[in-house]
Amino acid sequence: MSSDSNRSFLPPFQAQAELELLHDILQGVETSPYPWNPMEAETTAYFEALEQEVIALGWTDADYAPYVGALSQQLDQAWAELQPASASSLAQFFSGELFHNLTQRIPHRFLETIVQRAQQSVAHNLSMTDQLVMCVQEFLPEWGAEDLAVFARPFAYAMRGPAEENVVEGALQSIRPVAWEELSSIEQARLSLAIARYAIAQLPESES
Repeated sequence: MSSDSNRSFLPPFQAQAELELLHDILQGVETSPYPWNPMEAETTAYFEALEQEVIALGWTDADYAPYVGALSQQLDQAWAELQPASASSLAQFFSGELFHNLTQRIPHRFLETIVQRAQQSVAHNLSMTDQLVMCVQEFLPEWGAEDLAVFARPFAYAMRGPAEENVVEGALQSIRPVAWEELSSIEQARLSLAIARYAIAQLPESES
């Protein structure tokens, strides 16, 4: 059946919502036509009208419960990705001694970014090199993506397993023991990519 035929069965409130959305896109309206502010009087009336349309169509809680559940799961997942990693969760992600060493060499917020981007990158079906670039590029703005990818390739070929921690330890030993801000851009990139490779390796085998 064609998509036009399917559209004839859309509920009136859904069709109206699509029309309003299309109107806003075409007209370039910056403000939403929907009264999302719960403090505004028209908000209650707006949602009461929508509820009456649903009732008139004979929909029950069981009819739209699966859609509500799916939306809730998607929102929970998106929210989890946006939440900063806590010190305790980072400590669990990295081994105790390694975590202590890293916190002395790289800002905590960069560790958070690496872990978050590592978790997100596996959902994009990227190559290992591209995953590494995604993990660190945000706080290495002076590096172009292509140059960073070239620098990341040796780390991408590292084997999974205990050797991953050795990669990080090796990077720590080969880089001057100074504050992050005093490191050269190459040293910052080397350390960041080594940490990113370790972080990706900690994800389930099926994901990375």
